[in-house]
Amino acid sequence: MVYYLGIDVGTTSAKAVAFSEDGTALASYSCTYKMYHPQPGWSEQNPEEVFQAVLIAANKVITSLPGCTPLLVAFSAAMHSLLVIDKTGQPLTNCIIWADNRAGEIAEDLKNTEWGRKIYHNTGVPIHAMSPLCKLIWLKENEPDTFIQADKFIGIKEYIFFKFFKEFVVDTSIASATGLLNLKSLVWDDKILNFLGITTSSLSNVVSTKSKYIYTGTGVTYNGLQCLIPLGTSFIIGGSDGAMANLGTGAIDDHSMAISIGTSGAARVVVESVETDIYMRTFCYHVKDRQYIIGGPSNNGAVVLEWLKDNLLETTESFDDLFQRAGSVKAGSEDLIFVPYILGERAPVWNSKAKGIYFGLSIRHTKAHLIRACMEGVIYSMYSIAKVLLEKKAITEIHATGGFVHSSLWLQMLADMCNIKVLVSGAVESSALGAVMVGIEAMELQPFPAKKIAASYEPNLLHHEIYIKSFERFERIYELLKDEITNEIAVFQEQLK
Repeated sequence: MVYYLGIDVGTTSAKAVAFSEDGTALASYSCTYKMYHPQPGWSEQNPEEVFQAVLIAANKVITSLPGCTPLLVAFSAAMHSLLVIDKTGQPLTNCIIWADNRAGEIAEDLKNTEWGRKIYHNTGVPIHAMSPLCKLIWLKENEPDTFIQADKFIGIKEYIFFKFFKEFVVDTSIASATGLLNLKSLVWDDKILNFLGITTSSLSNVVSTKSKYIYTGTGVTYNGLQCLIPLGTSFIIGGSDGAMANLGTGAIDDHSMAISIGTSGAARVVVESVETDIYMRTFCYHVKDRQYIIGGPSNNGAVVLEWLKDNLLETTESFDDLFQRAGSVKAGSEDLIFVPYILGERAPVWNSKAKGIYFGLSIRHTKAHLIRACMEGVIYSMYSIAKVLLEKKAITEIHATGGFVHSSLWLQMLADMCNIKVLVSGAVESSALGAVMVGIEAMELQPFPAKKIAASYEPNLLHHEIYIKSFERFERIYELLKDEITNEIAVFQEQLK
């Protein structure tokens, strides 16, 4: 028996999922790794730990299916990472990930210039600390010795492929999220590279998401751990986690929106041409062929509820217990509003200095209100992104993916807020599934049959009206307090000098 192996390299773990020829998930394994914060606002990963997690996850799935053979291995990975490599192929830095805010001031200064706006419209990547473009500027200004020693500037998936194949390649999907790729030509933008003082030789070769490599197994070990992927297996480079998730959930036209809430969150719509936003609120990245995704990412997904549980409530209750408590409170949390920007925020405000706010607390509010307001705040944040897309596209259905799909209450909140039907497919790990779908297309194999819908949530009009009013307050609260918060941070930073 043969199967397809999808590997998704995410923010907190590497996940391997085996799919049968009809798209059924046969086995899966997730191997976690640490996120390091050596300074406030910094977020990094050890690339060797990530590679080890990839090997462990793949090996666990392979050994769980004795007598079966992977016909192909296809990859999905998180966007916006930056890793500096020397001439021997060794990392000079940890992998600086999307959540890192060290380039926040640089991004803010560049964003408000004509050159910054031109970069955005040429690349589709908002000018923000997440962007490898801004991270490279920071590196050049703050660690010039490392910048000069660099042979390559790459992302985490490029490093993993280098470990497997000893060459530096990057798919157009990941490359289009760097802020360095011209989105219309799908080649590195010479003007941006000149601005940075680098050349194409400092970057990986750009290839199609369907590019195929044959695994020979040469030297692929880690601390004695031998990769168990059979020699001769086809590796398909695949794409970014967001683009692959849209394919995996079935949100593949401009009438369908994919909304994902895991550690972070995102809203995305597939389009057939490059589309940027006059206000620079949304991204536009390549998927494959003539497909692109427009949308926006949020820093503050389910991690916010985890923070509330562990740090504010300090409770050992399960998340199901929290959901049950939240369900006892009416929609709107009795006028309690939570702005969930505890990790700063990306779309649509693009403010790395944004902070979380509970507003409207009164003596009648309980733990249950805090929980529900937190969940609603995450949905308001996602709606603030979705609303930008709804202004441009006639969306008739939302495909939900990510860890939040395990909460029917959270899914109903999303349907009520957007006033659009929310669908949940039976797909396991949609990013890994989407990568495998690209792999199947690349190898000209029989495509998967259409996925059946596992659950559907129809909007409640009364709740929608409540949420629209609450969302308007949510936006006003952020706008009224954002300058106060920014000024307070600036004063604090000045005092630290």
